[in-house]
Amino acid sequence: MEELKLLGKIVIKGKIKALTGLHIGGAQGNTEIGGVDNSVIKDEEGKPYIPGSSLKGKLRSLLENHEGYLSATKLVLQKKGAEPIRIHICNEPECPVCIIFGRNHGKYTLADNQTELVISNATPTRLYFRDACLDEESIKDIKPNLDLEWTEVKFENSIDRITSAANPRQTERVPRGAEFCFELVYNVLREEDKELFSKVLTAMKLLEDDYLGGSGSRGYGKIMFKDLAVYWKSREEYETGNFSAQPIVMGSLEELMQKNIPQLLK
Repeated sequence: MEELKLLGKIVIKGKIKALTGLHIGGAQGNTEIGGVDNSVIKDEEGKPYIPGSSLKGKLRSLLENHEGYLSATKLVLQKKGAEPIRIHICNEPECPVCIIFGRNHGKYTLADNQTELVISNATPTRLYFRDACLDEESIKDIKPNLDLEWTEVKFENSIDRITSAANPRQTERVPRGAEFCFELVYNVLREEDKELFSKVLTAMKLLEDDYLGGSGSRGYGKIMFKDLAVYWKSREEYETGNFSAQPIVMGSLEELMQKNIPQLLK
């Protein structure tokens, strides 16, 4: 295994703004009698939030697509059966997806369901995701108009093409304009990782032109990243406790992508 040592951490803080209604589904147990059919996930205070796992899964899948890994020979079966889950994993030493999101030892079956892949060069995950909590101020003005305390309810209908029977349903959504405070932590374990950080920003930009959560093809889940600030916490700062409170760069996602961030990591 390659020798790795923590050189520092890049921390991105900012907000995720819902530009259209956002639906990230909650557990079935959240459904109440008389409640909506499809509820959103909520925290212990009953407020909607964006799980770090949802953000991680979406950014990973978009980066896999961007790197050209969506083929039967580059995907493995994470879950087999009638509804398989396929993700990319490989032994390529410099694969950006495997380095950023981590790679475990083990035997896998490629998505062609025939070929076995043995992963022998495990590497730790570089990118950590925090749950993104709702900024209550962001929906203060529209809160009186919401159907529920923190969310809206969208009514939809599907029609059977033979019988014309209607199948109405209700879907709970976070309203347009809601903002969530998010944080990503990128571990730099070798000098080459500094250059790979640009892939994280690329995945974030891809997400802005895709969707988060469910029903993206029906207008849900368009988001934007805003008020971004990037902090660098070096190995020396962790040893001395003398952390800089100032970000190394601030601005929009486009402005961050145009900066040469690796040169700012001293």
